[in-house]
Amino acid sequence: MVAISDKAKQFLFVIIKVLIVGGAFYFIYQKLSNNPKLDWQKCTEAIHNSRAMILFLVALLLAFLNRFFEILKWQNLVGTFQRISLGSATRQVLGGLTAGIFTPNGVGEYAGKALYFEKTLTKKILFLNLVCNGAQMIITVVFGFFGLLYFNVSHHVITPGTVIFVFAAVCTGLFALFMMKRFSIKGYSLEKGIHKINALPKNTHRRNMALAVARYLFFSHQQYIMLLCFDVHLPYFLIMATIAATYFLASCLPSFQFLDFAVKGGVAVLFFGILGVNEWIVVLVTTLMWLLNVVIPVIIGSYFVLRFKQTT
Repeated sequence: MVAISDKAKQFLFVIIKVLIVGGAFYFIYQKLSNNPKLDWQKCTEAIHNSRAMILFLVALLLAFLNRFFEILKWQNLVGTFQRISLGSATRQVLGGLTAGIFTPNGVGEYAGKALYFEKTLTKKILFLNLVCNGAQMIITVVFGFFGLLYFNVSHHVITPGTVIFVFAAVCTGLFALFMMKRFSIKGYSLEKGIHKINALPKNTHRRNMALAVARYLFFSHQQYIMLLCFDVHLPYFLIMATIAATYFLASCLPSFQFLDFAVKGGVAVLFFGILGVNEWIVVLVTTLMWLLNVVIPVIIGSYFVLRFKQTT
C-alpha cells in the first residue's frame, strides 16, 4: 500500500473542507432560487409596517435562543467527562451542523462533532450526540402527539380506527424492543445502551431535558410569531397544536438538512390548508424559519469548518 505524505493529507483535508462549504452554499442557493412558490415581494410588503417588523425581530431573537440553547445542551453533555468553553461548544455544534447538511437526518453531524476530539473519544461523542438529539426527539413526539389529538378533535383528520392502529403498532414496537433488549450486534445492544444512559449524572439528564423543552418552545413560538407577521389570526392553541403536529409528522420522515424546509413545508401546507391559511404564506414562513435556524448557522459554521484543524 502506498503511504500518503503529510502534505498530501493536509491538501486533501483542505479540499474536503472547501467542498463541504461550497456544497452547502450551492444547495442553499438552489433551494432559494428554484422554488416558484416563494414570493419575496409579498414577504417585503407583509413586514413593511412597524408591528410586523417588531414581530420579525422577536422571531429573530427566538432563532438565536434556539441555537444558543442547543450549544448549552452540548456543553452540558460533554461536561460529563471534559470541561469545554462556550466558544468550543459553539464551534462543535455549528461545525457539525454544516458537516451534516448533506446527510440523511443530519447523520454527518455526529462525525463532524467527533472530529473535534481525540479518536479514542469518538464512541463517547457519538453516544452523547445521540442522547442530545434523542431528548429533542422525545419532546417533539410528546408535544406532537397531544397537538395532533387536539387538532383532530375539531377537524377529524385521523379516524378512530387509525388512532387504534397506531397505538397498537407503537405498543407492539415497544414490546419487541423490550424482548430484544439483550440481542446484540457486534457487542452493542439496547440493554447496554440503557445502562450507559443511566450512568450519566441525573443533573445532566435534567438539564438536557429542560434545555430541550426550552428549544422546542423557542422554535414553535418563532413559527407562531412569523404567522402573525403575515396576519394569520387563528386561536393560539389551535395554531400551536398544528405546529406541534407538523413537527411531529415531519420528524418521522427521512430528509436532508438542506431539504428540511421542503419536508416541513409540505406537511405544514397540508395542515394549515385545512385551517384555510394561504399556501404561499405557509411556504414563505417555513422557508424563513429554515433561513433563520439552518442557513444562518450553516454560514457561521462554514467559517469554523474552514478554520478546523483535525485533532490527532
